Amino acid sequence: MISFNLILPEMNEFITNMGGADKKGWIITLFTITAAISRPFSGKLSDKIGRKKVMLLGIGVSIIITLLYPIFPIVFYFLLLRFLHGFSTGFLPTGATAMVTDILPAERRGKGMGVWGVFISLGIGIGQFIASPLRAEFGMTNIFLFAAISSGLSAILITLVKETLPNPQSFKWKFLKIKMNDIFEPSVMPAAIVMFLSVISSGIIFVIVQDISGFVGIRNKGWFFGFYVLSTIFVRLLASGLSDNIGRRKTLILGFLVLLTSIIMLAFTRDTFMFTLSSVVFGIATGISSPTLFAWMADLSHQDRRGVGSGTLFIALELGIMFGSFSTLFTYDNTIESIPIVFSVGIVAIIFAIFYLIWHLYRRESLT
Repeated sequence: MISFNLILPEMNEFITNMGGADKKGWIITLFTITAAISRPFSGKLSDKIGRKKVMLLGIGVSIIITLLYPIFPIVFYFLLLRFLHGFSTGFLPTGATAMVTDILPAERRGKGMGVWGVFISLGIGIGQFIASPLRAEFGMTNIFLFAAISSGLSAILITLVKETLPNPQSFKWKFLKIKMNDIFEPSVMPAAIVMFLSVISSGIIFVIVQDISGFVGIRNKGWFFGFYVLSTIFVRLLASGLSDNIGRRKTLILGFLVLLTSIIMLAFTRDTFMFTLSSVVFGIATGISSPTLFAWMADLSHQDRRGVGSGTLFIALELGIMFGSFSTLFTYDNTIESIPIVFSVGIVAIIFAIFYLIWHLYRRESLT
């Protein structure tokens, strides 16, 4: 996660210097398109050849593409590399989440996913927060090198982890033949719907939060995610078992009410204090909702289809982020005045997610 996020805060300026300021929304959109496309393949392969091989394949793509960015500083080739880079996140988190689901006892999935999420958040926060200082000290080319090294270190660590898939098979080309039930696991669709709606605002944040930092006078473009990670880790450690006690849907409703508050605050932020406070509240919201969504997915997923189940949830995540980031191409005009309109898309989506959860809780109690 450090590798993926270390390069993000400087991407807007990187593409602007190439003459592509009006194409910032594509930085995240293209990345998530290929991530979503690759999920059915990574989910199926994870259930066939093993979690570790799928994870290592994703890391290999990440290292290669990250090292190619500084070699092709042209808008078209940069966006093409962003498109290809998405395959890495399409494979690595799918295999990793399936592995985590394998080893967690059912009665402690909420807490376990909370611990898992702590390290995802650490990677996001650390990567984003140190990006600007590292670039100022070492230059943009070395940022890409540091990101590749981070991926390489994770590959070494993965080789030390025990494979959790019973009796993994050798790779066969027929495993790449995808059917509809390899793309979506029907049993986890309620969690997938909620995931899609909840992360639209995250897609918007990934595109414009660096610009907001500049608008309020903060030079460190990873400021937002630095404070986000501090609050989300604290909440995950304290409240990760909440959904094990009161239920997944009630916990999600609470988390999304906090999320709605944070996005409204961010939409109307005009100074450092409000910007920082909105990041803290956003961290609280994701600390409550993110592990709960993955625990709910694990509850709903069939044991022999956990790879496809986690892939389905990640497809929803990527589609939501893609929708949010793509919407900025039509709502964001690189000015602070347009930011409330930009975030209105995410606000509406969160409201829909809350109403869906309320309906699901009171009208469909037979579903867990």
